[in-house]
Amino acid sequence: MKAYGLTSLYELFQDLVVYRNLVPADERVPTLDELRPHLGLAAGSIPRKAEANYGRVVAEMLRHARRIDLPKGHIKRLLYIGDTRMNDGTAFRNLCAAGGWPGWAFIGHDAPKEPPQVEVTGDLYLSNRWAALPDFVRFVQEQGFAIGEETAVIVDVDKTAIGARGRNDQVINEARVEGVERTVAGLLGPGFDRDAFRRAYDELNRPPYYDLTADNQDYLAYICLMLGAGMFELDKVVQRVRSGTPYTFHDFIAEVQSRRAELSSNGLLPIHDDVWQRVQAGDPTPFKTFRYNEYLTTIARFGDLPGGSAEELLARRIVITQEVRQTATWMRAQGALIFGVSDKPDEASLPNEQQAQAGMKPIHRLETPAVGES
Repeated sequence: MKAYGLTSLYELFQDLVVYRNLVPADERVPTLDELRPHLGLAAGSIPRKAEANYGRVVAEMLRHARRIDLPKGHIKRLLYIGDTRMNDGTAFRNLCAAGGWPGWAFIGHDAPKEPPQVEVTGDLYLSNRWAALPDFVRFVQEQGFAIGEETAVIVDVDKTAIGARGRNDQVINEARVEGVERTVAGLLGPGFDRDAFRRAYDELNRPPYYDLTADNQDYLAYICLMLGAGMFELDKVVQRVRSGTPYTFHDFIAEVQSRRAELSSNGLLPIHDDVWQRVQAGDPTPFKTFRYNEYLTTIARFGDLPGGSAEELLARRIVITQEVRQTATWMRAQGALIFGVSDKPDEASLPNEQQAQAGMKPIHRLETPAVGES
């Protein structure tokens, strides 16, 4: 591995990037709420990445983004660069369907202990090396897929453009866990038991518990808070999940609501009420205090590490994936539109007003090293 100096995601996307709330950083591109009437979408809900309506919304954003610098420009084909076969593959196909575009997707990760491998399945090009991206570009061109002004390129942000899966993603995970821990510790005060917290978090942050947590870190953070407060015992929660009886987060928080009076003595009533109300309103990121902490723990892992080797950077910093950087830069030079998408909540990605006034920046504008194969 080799370090390639400091850069930022802004070099790849400028402000053509959208986080979970579907509000583009570039104000010239319409937001989800502005597109709702045109697309016939009801107010309130925010489609998630693998949902068909997400594809419809982002496809419309791409059309508007293309016309910023090419007023008469049209998108006729789509490329997608991501890291998960299911989530990114589904999002890619929904985008193609929404736009009526042919396309190809590169789904990558690094598995250095395995021999290099490529699998082409339909319109998905899967590789266990990020360094295979140039091969992917050559491959699609050999299929007659032109890369130019009529091409839109979607680049997944988390664990693709930064924190590449299999290479640097553990640093993103560490930032999130620290954000949960900081939140729970801050709310529990002297009663916080770090070892008990880690046991609960590590146990429940696994696929067997996704019916309970919905693989949602807000839900998991709230559950860990209530476990730490003594409202529930971890063993009994585990037993209930393993019993096979349906047990969801909505069941869990409804039980807390039924015991709401118990929260007055430990000072957790205000935070419960806030999360409860947001869950009832359908907010997918209801534990805002956690997400604000996650922003702080995430940005603390951006930036230079003077004298650090590539391996040290990968272990201690959230870095930009050099292969993605090079590929996106080359495609832009051919005239393609480059657009970033992130499923990370806005609250964990953007500074609040006070922080912005103090000079803090959105994640895509933070400088950090780029690292890739030499």
